[in-house]
Order: sequence, then structure tokens, then C-alpha cells
Amino acid sequence: MLRLGELKRGETVYDLGSGDGRIVLAAAQKFGARSIGVELDPALVTQSRQRIKDQKLDSLASIIEGDLFAQDYSQADLLTVYLLPITNAKLAPVLEKQLKRGARVVCHDFEFQEWNPEKTIVIEDA
Repeated sequence: MLRLGELKRGETVYDLGSGDGRIVLAAAQKFGARSIGVELDPALVTQSRQRIKDQKLDSLASIIEGDLFAQDYSQADLLTVYLLPITNAKLAPVLEKQLKRGARVVCHDFEFQEWNPEKTIVIEDA
């Protein structure tokens, strides 16, 4: 998702529904990007924050414990999204208002129905 979104060193990426933080960590480690995860589950937030601390990525990576709909995404260069279609539909107006011109959005499995993707890639399971 980070490669597909053409993430560059120094950019800011938000991972919505960041789960265990693997995308946040990869963005910081492999791309040198400022990476922010947004996660509602307190246990996953704790796990992700510990992984960030263990890998000494505190200066680049962080996790927000909270509601996806209550965040400010205006600084995002890239958003990675692995959410259900109903959540994407509710989130689209928020992103349309907040995202800066040129910001990229990469979805896994479920696209934003209201938007026309520039590119769709199908990756077959091995």
C-alpha cells in the first residue's frame, strides 16, 4: 500500500484503522515518513505504541487512540485505508473537506464507492 501510494521520505502518512501498527512501522522504517495510525481498540493502540517504542521510531511514528471521524487529516500526503464499505462511505465527506490537493488515498479490498480510482491492482493470493 505504501509503495502503491508512492510514499516518499519526509511525507506524512495516516493509516486509518491501524490495527497492530504494521503499516505505521513500515512507513517510518522503510520510507522515513512521518506515520500516524488511528485506532479505536485500546489493546491494539497499546500494542502498536509498544512496538514503536521497541523499534525506537518515536520520532517518526505515533498512534492516535480515537474515532476516525474526529481527526484532522489536512497534513496527510497519503492515507492508507482498510475499512468496510459503510465506513468508507461515511468517511468520504470528511476526507473531501480535509485532504489537501495532491493527497493520495490507497484502499485495501474496499474502495470509496463515490470516487473513481486512478488505478486498481488485483493481487492474487499465493
